[in-house]
This record gives sequence, C-alpha cells and structure tokens, in this order.
Amino acid sequence: MNVDRPDDISEDVYVGFVRSLFHDASLLIVGAFTQGAVALLVFLKTGALIYVALAFLMTAVSLGRYLAIRRVDPARIRTYRSALAWERYYIIAGTAHGLAIGLFAFVSVHVVPDMFGEIAAISMVLATTVTIAGRNFGSIKMVAILTLSIVAPIAIGLIMKGDFYNVVLGLFIIPFMFAISKLAHSMRAILFTAITEEKKATRLFQRFGRALNTMPHGLVMLDSVGKVVVANAEAAHLMSLKSSDQLLGRSIHSLLMRGVAGGLLAAKDCRYVEAQLTRALREGRDRKVLVSLTNGQHYEFSAREGSQELGVVTFEDVTQRVAAEERIRFMARYDSLTGLMNRAYFHELVSEAMSGGDRSRQCGLVVIDLDDFKSINDTLGHPVGDGLIYAAAERLSVFSAPGVTISRFGGDEFMLYFDRVEDEGYLSELVERIFTGLEGEVDVAGHALRIQASAGAVLSRVDGTTVDEMIVKSDLALYKAKDLGKNGWRLFEASMDAAFRNRQLMKADLRSAVEANALRIVYQPIVAMETMRIVSCEALCRWDHPDLGPISPAIFIPLAEEMGIISQVSELVLKAACAECAKWPSHISVSVNLSAKDFRDSDVVAKVRAALDGAKLAPNRLEIEVTETALLDDKAQTRELIQEIKKLGVRIALDDFGTGYSSLSYLHKLPLDKVKIDRSFLIDVVQSPRSLELLKGIVSLSRSLGLSVTIEGVETFEQLKILSQQIEPDLAQGFLFGSALSASGIETMSSTIWPFANDIAAPRKRPNLGAIRSKISAN
Repeated sequence: MNVDRPDDISEDVYVGFVRSLFHDASLLIVGAFTQGAVALLVFLKTGALIYVALAFLMTAVSLGRYLAIRRVDPARIRTYRSALAWERYYIIAGTAHGLAIGLFAFVSVHVVPDMFGEIAAISMVLATTVTIAGRNFGSIKMVAILTLSIVAPIAIGLIMKGDFYNVVLGLFIIPFMFAISKLAHSMRAILFTAITEEKKATRLFQRFGRALNTMPHGLVMLDSVGKVVVANAEAAHLMSLKSSDQLLGRSIHSLLMRGVAGGLLAAKDCRYVEAQLTRALREGRDRKVLVSLTNGQHYEFSAREGSQELGVVTFEDVTQRVAAEERIRFMARYDSLTGLMNRAYFHELVSEAMSGGDRSRQCGLVVIDLDDFKSINDTLGHPVGDGLIYAAAERLSVFSAPGVTISRFGGDEFMLYFDRVEDEGYLSELVERIFTGLEGEVDVAGHALRIQASAGAVLSRVDGTTVDEMIVKSDLALYKAKDLGKNGWRLFEASMDAAFRNRQLMKADLRSAVEANALRIVYQPIVAMETMRIVSCEALCRWDHPDLGPISPAIFIPLAEEMGIISQVSELVLKAACAECAKWPSHISVSVNLSAKDFRDSDVVAKVRAALDGAKLAPNRLEIEVTETALLDDKAQTRELIQEIKKLGVRIALDDFGTGYSSLSYLHKLPLDKVKIDRSFLIDVVQSPRSLELLKGIVSLSRSLGLSVTIEGVETFEQLKILSQQIEPDLAQGFLFGSALSASGIETMSSTIWPFANDIAAPRKRPNLGAIRSKISAN
C-alpha cells in the first residue's frame, strides 16, 4: 500500500502519525545550541560577520520550533481534520528551520569559501539529515521539505563552483536526498504495518475477550503443568472471585478446594472430580462430571481437549436444568393429579422388587376401583371427579411403607403391591384396613361425596408368577367383586381364571356366530285383548352353541354389547323379522327391540329403511321398541333418530315402562305409539289392591295420551282375567300364550283364538285412540 498521502491510510493511523510529530522535541534544544556554536566557530576562523547572523538565526529558529512543538498536546489531535491542521502547523516551523540550516550550508560552500567552513557545513547537514527520517517520518511532506531545504543548498553551492570535481560532487549529493526520502518511506511503512498488525491483534484480543467473558459458563485454560493461563469473568463469578486474574496460576485442585473450604463440596467429591478431569485432559478426550453442592446447586464440569498443550475446563451452574430434568422425570414416573407413581413406574419398581430377595416368599397385589365413578363425572363434572380421586389417593397414601408400593394405575383405579405377605389371613387383614381407611365422606367443591370402592386381590409366590400375571388375576377378582354388588373385595381363585377364559372363548364363538348368521330368530305372540288372537309378535334372538347348547340372551346379549357387535345382532334380527313378517297375514305386525348402542350411530335409520325395502314390508307393520337406557345415554340424539324412524311410517313403542327413574317424562316428549308395561307391575296384581290400582293408573294415563298399551309377563289365567275385567289394556304378552314360536309357527297360529277367550268377561268399550291422538296433536 502507498502510505505517502493521508488518503491512502486509515484516518486513525494518520492521526497517530501526526501525533508522533509532537512527541519529545528535546533534541531540538541540543541542535539549536550545537548549530549556533558551529556557526560561531566558522566566524572565528573566517572573521566573516555573516556567520554571527547565521548563528543567531539557526539558534532562534530551532528554539522557536521546539517551543512550537511543546505548546501542542498530542492528545488534542483526535480527528482527521485536526491532524491535517496540526501537520500544516508543524511543516511551517520545520520549513523555517530547514531553510536556516540550508542557508548556512550554501554560504559556507559558495558565498564565503573556506575549507573549515565547508567541512563544518557538510558535518552539520549530515548530522541533521540523520534525524530527518527518524524525527519526521510521520509527515512525508516534512521529510521532503527538510531534505530539499537542507541538502539541496550544498549541492547547488558545489555545482556553482564550476570546476569538474565540485560539480560532480554536487551531483552525487542529489541521490543522497532520495535515499533520505526512501529511508523515511521505509520507516513509515514499517510503522504502518506494525500499527495495522497491532490493531488487528487488539481487535482479535478484544473479540476473544468479549467472547470469553460473555460465555454463559465458566472457562479456564490450563498449560502443560496444569496451571490456569486463561480464565473468563464467569469462571471468577462462579468461584466467588472479583476478577478472572485471581484465577491465573491456580491448579484444578486449588479451584476445587475453594468449594471444600466453603463447605459446599465434600472432600471425596473433590478428589473424584479432580481425578476425572485430570484423566480426561491427560488422555485428550472429553468428559463431563456433575457435582451436587450442599447448598442445593448443581455444577457440571467438562474437560475438553485443547491445542498446543493447552487443556480446557468449562463449568456452569446447571441447577435449573437439573431441576427441570427432575420435573420431567417426575412427570414421566408419577401421576400429575395424585402424586402417586403411574402405571409404568409401578410396573418397573414392582418387577425390580420381585426379582430380588427371597424368591420363595409370598407377595400380594390389590387393585381398587371406585364404584359408580362415571356417574359422578357425568353428573357433577370432571373437576369434581378429579377431586374425589385425589381424596382417595390421600387416604391410600397413608398405607405407604417399606415394602408397600402404591400407584394410580389409571382413571379411578389404584394398585397396591405388598412385597412380603405371610399368608392369606394377613392379606385379608391388610385389605380390610385399606377399606376402613377409604370409608367416609369427603367434601369436593362443596359436594359431600362418599368414597365407595370395590377391590380384587391376589396372593402369589414370587418365583411362581410375574407382575403382569398378578395384575390380570387381581382384575379378575375385581370383576367378581363388582358382579357381586360392589362395595367389597374378593381374593383371586382359580375358578375365576377358568370363568374368564370361558368368557373369552364364548366371545370368540359369538363373534363367529354373528359373522356366519348362525343366530336364529323366534317370535313371542302378542295377543289383542278384544279378540284373543295374535295381532303382533316380538322378535327374539336365540343362540344355539354347538358345544354348550342354547345360550340365554341374558348372557350373550350383554357380551355382544361389551364386544361392540350388538348393532350387528340388531341388524340381523331386524332384517330377518321384516322378511318373515312380509310372509304373514297382513293383520300381524312384528316388533324389534333396538339397544341403546344402536342409537349412538345415525346409520340406524338407514338400517331400518333397508330392512323394510329389502322385505317389501309396509312400514306400519314394523314396530321399534326403545328402552329407557337408550334414552338416558343421549336424549337429544336418540329423540332425533326416533323421530326420523317415525317419519318412515314405523311405529315406536317404549319398552319396559316403569323400570327407570323418569319414564313418565318420555310419554309426552317422544313420538310414541305404544307403551309396554313391564312384568314387575303384574306379579302381585292378583293379591295386592295397591298394585292393581297402580297398574290401572298407568294404563289410564297412557291411554289418555293416545298411546296403546301392552302388558308384558302375563303367565296365569287369573292375571289375564283381571286385565280383561278391570284394567283393559289393548294387548297382552306372556307365557300364558305359549313360548316363543318360529316364523312358521306364528303363521300357523295367525287365525287361532285362544280357548279361554270365552271364560273371561267381555271388556268394556275402550276409548277411541285415534280420536285421542288427533286431539293431542291439535293441542
């Protein structure tokens, strides 16, 4: 780079060059008196008075230049513009000084020729030119002016002598002028390079320092003997030191011992950390060591391989990270609501416990399930349900002890594992204590709730079972406790396992039977009270198991609901019933019962329509029976689906009326055609006047709403006689009219009048249901 002009160098370097011009001008005083003394010596030798004047001139100019430089503080030169101004100021004084010396040289060589004067002049010029480059390299202009003003007059004086030798000598002086200029250029370039490199190094050092001291963790660099040679501010802060310089020269051992001296680190931990870090540095590989301090803080030390025999150790406060990891670990292992361990962690700990110790010991597992918990969620809301679970967990936590593991296994289910159980009596005592501890009311958001639970327990030898097997067996015992009426517990028995396996096999067989259309349909007659003839029948499903024989609907229908295939069963019955009814005389209709789960699927309307269309059956000959259970599940959706089925022309009957909690409310809210009164109202109607009056009232109420009435469960002639003479329902159904018939049996009996029709009194004239329905619709 050409550094002659200010525009060719950066402004800050140029400012530095100009400042150098005003540093240490003391040599100018020496020069002033030396130059004056030389001029006076020449005067004494030659007697020419001009040398006296030149002596005073050079001394005055030199002193003036000194004073001019001294009055300028280099620190005032801060900007590029100010540097330009002060350089001009410096050049003016320097030019005057150079001209005075050059004038003395010219006079000595040409004006007053004298051998001593010429030697004195040349000596003075040579002594002065030596300082030109060193004193004025900061201003290349000043170097040029001084060189020209001091050296050129001698050359001119020699040339003006005219003789060959003096002319040649004068010409030889001219390259000396260029050498002085070149020397100044070289010094300027060298200094410029040094300044530039220094700036780069300074910037690099500043960046390194900034990066080092803004690191989020402490860092120290160690030399080959293990002493700290570099440390950052964070390292000093973590070590409770004021400055990172206080870390220099220390060893890893001394740093760790600060923690020991402060009571934050145990001596054995200090030795372990030092050994690990030292080994990592020695072997040239990375290693991390987590150290827990006594004040609850956690530091992580990391040794990393350095370069050029330098090792790097970083350390940081990871207390928050450790706390976050602990929270995550807790969340992964424990239930967020109750604080009890979750299913996975319970399984892990119990497996570990069973794998150790005396393998011949007995252990116990108890599963506890809150009774009717779903109804609490449905009626009071999930927050209240959560509160009940939390209260139950609190009471179970009381039983926590060595060898006892408690878990919220999921939902409202809890599990307790007892690692050592003496015998069955001891386990029974434990379970009874748990039930006693759970008993009582709790207040949850202002609701007084009673904790009631069922439980299943299993007792097994550790070497003869696994955690999963114990869980399965305790669940089977729990199911048995639920079946027996809840609010109790049962101990697992081998028969439960056999029953469970049989149940699973039966499920598989039932699924196969449904898929193969192996279920058969029978029809229970429904008789008109006026004519004692079959006017309708209820389609009933039957399953003849190839090995077990006939399976009761009370067994396989709940199984189908549990398996989620009840809708397939309903569709099978619906299609078969419509197809058979289409073959019967037109005055006979068929009734099909749809389950609650059928109404959870909007396709039920399409299934009814498809069954009618497939059989080409008139819609008014099909009656759909709806149970109150279906209405309770989702009233709005069920009501909407019933209305859509009603629009097809199909009749709707409310089955098992009177067995629920709110059946009366459905009589005027749903588009019903018929009410089927449950058999429970007819059981003691012969002996109990109150039962008779109740049945009369229900029939009267239903008929006043325009609904026809079917009485179910008619089994004796006395019941039929009372119905005919005093209650007067429209239809009757029961074993009195025979058991369920095949489709051909219904067709055969379609014109049959039951023989006891003449033995019961003729019923009174019943109200016109059509008129009543019309009146209700009008209102």
